[in-house]
Parts: sequence; C-alpha cells; structure tokens
Amino acid sequence: MKIYGDIQSGNCYKIKLLASMLDIEHEWIEVNILAKETQTDTFLQKNPNGKIPLLELDDGRCLSESNAILHYLAQGTEFLPIDAFERGKVLQWQFFEQYSHEPYIAVARFIAKYLGLPEDKEEEYRSKQAGGHKALSVMEAQLMKTDYLIGDQLSIADISLYGYTHVADEGGFDLSKYPAILKWIKRIQGHKHYIGMV
Repeated sequence: MKIYGDIQSGNCYKIKLLASMLDIEHEWIEVNILAKETQTDTFLQKNPNGKIPLLELDDGRCLSESNAILHYLAQGTEFLPIDAFERGKVLQWQFFEQYSHEPYIAVARFIAKYLGLPEDKEEEYRSKQAGGHKALSVMEAQLMKTDYLIGDQLSIADISLYGYTHVADEGGFDLSKYPAILKWIKRIQGHKHYIGMV
C-alpha cells in the first residue's frame, strides 16, 4: 500500500505512527501541500477533495480522512476495541479531535510553524489559544483518571490526539500546565515501535 502525506502534519503523522506500531509494510510518498501537490490532476483523481493523508491500496482503491484510515488499518488489532461501547468511545474522542482540538491547536501550529506567524495572522493565532487550552483541559481531566483515553490500553483514539498534542507547543500551548498529558506522551513514546515526526 501507499500512504501520501506530509510527515510534519499531525493528521498524516498519526497514520505513519500507527503503521509503524503495527509493522505495516507501505510506501510513504511525501507530498508538499504548500507547493499545491495535492491539487494536481493525478492526485485529484485519487482524492477529489485534494487533501492528505491518503491511503492507496494495492488494488488501486483509495481512502482519505485520517481517522477513517486509522480505523481501516486498526481492524482486528489491539488498537481498536471489540466492545461496542469502547468503539463508540474511540469515535467520541476522534470526533472531539477533529472538531474541538484540531481546529485550534493544529491551526495555531500551522500559522506559527508553516507560515512563520505573519502579522496579518496574529489575531487568528491568538483567537485559537482559548479553544486549544479547553481541549487540552478535557484531555487532562481524562488522563488523570486513566493511562490512555479509553482506559489502560493504547488505542487509535490516543494516536488521533497524539498527532497534534505532542507538538502543541509549536502552536503556543505550554504543555507543562498539563502533567497528565505529559505522562501520556511519554507512555506513547515508550512503545517499542514508536517513531517520531521527523
């Protein structure tokens, strides 16, 4: 299989991380979004939405949206619970990641890291801080109770939220205020097949 992505993107990195943890053989194809490589005719035939990450199977079928790809890759593994309620909790955290976490933390990071915090984006950057800290506080409250987001087992809920949380400082979020999150980050980094973002 092929995975198209930008390793510095949390949404792409989380696919690379799970593939490593599951020892899935794949070809990583680096895509430069700033150079509009997702807008070429060839790429748009694979994903008309023109976004990464993108998974292309050996038979040519393609799957987009990071959390959908995580679900596909995690089927039948310890990273996706069998219990229906626990699966629902995984989805709950993944929807939280896309709607309450990523729009603040990832966008603030993009403005600072990719765009270099230009003057015309400073107000937008500052406007993302409160929402990002709210999301981190929700995670902190859960991780004070359990080692991972849905209990004592690492799941794709954790992989989803790890992607941007562990680099939240690049978006101006001081993680020293969240000791449970810092311990959770260390737990994930201690996995035997863990790989970093670079």
